[in-house]
Amino acid sequence: MLKTIGKPVAPIDSVDLLVECHGRIRGFLAMARRLGSAPDADAASIRDAAAEVHRYFAEALPLHAQDEEESVLPRLRGRAPSVDAELELMVQEHREHESAMGVLVDTCGRLAEDPSRHGELGPAVASASAELERHFADHLWREEGVIFPAMRRLFDRATDAAIAGEIRQRRADAVRPTPWRRTSAGPLANPGTR
Repeated sequence: MLKTIGKPVAPIDSVDLLVECHGRIRGFLAMARRLGSAPDADAASIRDAAAEVHRYFAEALPLHAQDEEESVLPRLRGRAPSVDAELELMVQEHREHESAMGVLVDTCGRLAEDPSRHGELGPAVASASAELERHFADHLWREEGVIFPAMRRLFDRATDAAIAGEIRQRRADAVRPTPWRRTSAGPLANPGTR
């Protein structure tokens, strides 16, 4: 028998897509943390990593919040009181993330434009990324432990397919050039998951 190389391709449902987003959130937070505390990094690596972090938190992460608030929440609300409580907390926490995300996006935008300012701006990147890592630790865990299992348990295939289609469509609609986009983001910019 020949051995198959790689993972078998499995159908991807809406929960799989959301879990992949959570992996990217964790990866880009780690990249931001490395960026904030990289005093010896070269200018190109700083510029590229800052641009990637800026793009992710300015463009991609808001799409994930839309996925949850516009596609999942309306279809899941009212099906179980414990899930409803988690949905309300999810929305509240999305708002609580905004301040630190704003600092991270703004600071990384400035750093992408002028990496020589790393000594000045690096501490703000480190602080904002640490705050976001604290926020997201419990937030992601609760979604993965309560909301996502409820989706698998309570949604039929048609509902799941509709959500997955909306998630993919948001990404397709959002594709546009980013000013600092590079082909190679360097050693700071490897979040491990894209």
